[in-house]
Amino acid sequence: MVSFSQFVAAVQTNPFLALVMVLVIGTIFVNGATDAANAIAEPVGTRAIGVNQAIVMSVICNFVGLIGMTLISTAVANTMSGMVDFGGDTHAALIALAAATVGIVTWASIAWVFGIPTSESHALIAGLTGAALAVHGGLEGVNMGEWVKVIYGLVLSSVLGYGAGWIIAKVIPVIFRQADRRRMNNIFKKWQVVGAAGMATMHGAQDGQKFMSTAMMAVLLSQGMSVDGAQFPLWIEVICAAAMAIGTAIGGKRIIKKVGMEMVSLEQYQGFAASVSATASLLIATLTGLPVSTTHTSTAAMMGAGAAKNVRSVNWGVAKEMVLAWVFTFPGCGLIGYLLTKLFLVVF
Repeated sequence: MVSFSQFVAAVQTNPFLALVMVLVIGTIFVNGATDAANAIAEPVGTRAIGVNQAIVMSVICNFVGLIGMTLISTAVANTMSGMVDFGGDTHAALIALAAATVGIVTWASIAWVFGIPTSESHALIAGLTGAALAVHGGLEGVNMGEWVKVIYGLVLSSVLGYGAGWIIAKVIPVIFRQADRRRMNNIFKKWQVVGAAGMATMHGAQDGQKFMSTAMMAVLLSQGMSVDGAQFPLWIEVICAAAMAIGTAIGGKRIIKKVGMEMVSLEQYQGFAASVSATASLLIATLTGLPVSTTHTSTAAMMGAGAAKNVRSVNWGVAKEMVLAWVFTFPGCGLIGYLLTKLFLVVF
């Protein structure tokens, strides 16, 4: 395990490591601004909680989620670190990481300007893959045994997120058909906030580990150490969690508006159904080491819950816009990561 003092010493002897860490932290910050807000979009959209209160809740839950889940399991972080191999050249490896993170921040920043909640998880995976391909000049830098888990996660987040949201939103009205509607709305309003807190916690656990793994990769590669079986020190967990929390606090409102108020119109119980299904899906994925998109999972659950009552309650135009953004993320960020790595290897 690398101590903070060892990290400081490494930065002093290798200033390029400092640049790479700043870039990695920048991607975590952008993830907080764009991805983390999706976790709290449902209760804001149904007026169960105010925007500012929701952001504060999300900041706290994301921080706790990363720290807490890392104590239980680092399966997602291990998958990410084993997905690519930058070879034995320490300098080239750090350059590739720098190029990948520049591409991710560029892609995510453009999406944030337009209020489109793209998946920074997919951007990270694509950027790292493109960088590894550039370093090796072929597929040798990609571990397909680990990379295929991305496909599994994509299917899980889509099918389980949408399906569970749809089923739960169908079952709730049947179970509570005899109950007073106004009273149940008040109850589900509170439950929805709890569900969103769970979703925010799982976002920190899932996305936090992906980006924490990238930061740890930079530290280990700079020391010529193997990333296999890496142990994550508390200092790097805190730095990553704090960067994500700050990003959520600063940039969350724009994405909340797009997802919670424009994409789908939900009632209180539907918002609760979406939060619960997304939280459960992310928990399963995190414990099994599948790096899924929290944005994808959350929006799929919201669409499922909305469509359960009326398919017209979903703004399929906004949903299509998001799907297209996800589709273009893999080739877009992969190509940017590849080209920037080639450029950086020449320049640096």
